[in-house]
Amino acid sequence: MNIKLITFAALLLMPTAYAADQQSTNGLPMNNKYMDAPASQETGRNTVTASGTVKKVIPEKGLVTIAHGPVEALGWPSMTMSFRANPDQLQTLEKGDQVAFDFFSEGMDSVITRMEKQ
Repeated sequence: MNIKLITFAALLLMPTAYAADQQSTNGLPMNNKYMDAPASQETGRNTVTASGTVKKVIPEKGLVTIAHGPVEALGWPSMTMSFRANPDQLQTLEKGDQVAFDFFSEGMDSVITRMEKQ
């Protein structure tokens, strides 16, 4: 097999292995790094834009799971993942909503800075 293909496959599977090792709450990864910081707070990080379908909303945890399309700016393929968001962003969301959103991602942490229903 081609070494580039093997390397690419390994890189795609690394986040899955990492996520499986993390503590989970209601089936969603839980990381307290941004728990006390509002998602809309200016963080000085570069944000990227994506769109997708809401799969799960847990407002009491400040989480939303979104099946999003490719994020070219980060080299990400389409996937389903959890994002941290502030309560105002989550209060009107429901499973199945189509959304466009801006977020920043640092390692395994992704925080929504802007979100609107489509």
